[in-house]
Amino acid sequence: MTSRDGRRAQGGGRSFARQLAVPLVMVLLFAGIAGGSYVALQRYGSPAHEGTCVATGLGTGHRYSTDRVANAALISATAVDRQLPPRAASIALATAYQESQLQNIDYGDRDSLGLFQQRPSQGWGTEAEIMDPIYSTNAFYDVLETIPDFQSADINDVAQEVQRSGHPEAYRDHETEGRLYASALTGQSGANLVCTLDSVGSTVSPEQVRAELARQFPLATGSGRLTSSLDSAASTAPQLPAEAGATALVIDPGGDETLGWALANWAVARAADDGVVQVSYRGRLWDRSLRGDDAAGWGEADGGATDRVVVLVSGR
Repeated sequence: MTSRDGRRAQGGGRSFARQLAVPLVMVLLFAGIAGGSYVALQRYGSPAHEGTCVATGLGTGHRYSTDRVANAALISATAVDRQLPPRAASIALATAYQESQLQNIDYGDRDSLGLFQQRPSQGWGTEAEIMDPIYSTNAFYDVLETIPDFQSADINDVAQEVQRSGHPEAYRDHETEGRLYASALTGQSGANLVCTLDSVGSTVSPEQVRAELARQFPLATGSGRLTSSLDSAASTAPQLPAEAGATALVIDPGGDETLGWALANWAVARAADDGVVQVSYRGRLWDRSLRGDDAAGWGEADGGATDRVVVLVSGR
């Protein structure tokens, strides 16, 4: 009896195990499908692939969401505006990614805030000042410039000397992407930054981009190192997309080709926020409407104002 009851108990246990196994397998199956779909969408398809930008170089590439790229562009623009070497932007970008993942957050460890997680209690500024990304970026560069060997020393070590973090080796993890985005956004690697974006679907004024240009490059615009104007899109752009407005923002880097590429990549980085549909410079063109292999890089373009950066916004 005991043996039969034991067999019954074992049989019942096996039955229960089988009943449990079926939903467990289904859960794992759906989790695998969902996980695979997530990875696929991140890499290849919409909607997750839409609204991202990639910078390439050093045998690799790094893709960021548009909000992070817009902040990377601001950090790099500030370095360009101050005429700092590209390495300064590399250090700042690696630092900001480690500290906030390139997001202007209003929280952090103790009283840390903003892109660089600067603390009012340590003299970085008021809460309101630190939450202004242009202020906080300039504050970072102010300290960076006091480090005599920042142009040649190890990026991680320099970042740590500025930040005094409790995780002194963490900046090293983001050195490669910091260098890639700094190279693109300071104009060192030419037509580099590429963004994959949804269509704008509304009318945007080029004055919006022009105002942001003046805000992020105040020294360069104030000194005349770069100038900008509004002109006919038909006469300045190498081609006129159907979704573009009639007026172009034309940015003149004064013959400085590196500055020109910094501005061209900056305009692409701002495309999601400013409704930019096309950017052209030096016979190269980024087109928001392209997809697939055609969207993997800047295309070739003939005509237009090749010595100036021509930015078209949505005219729908």
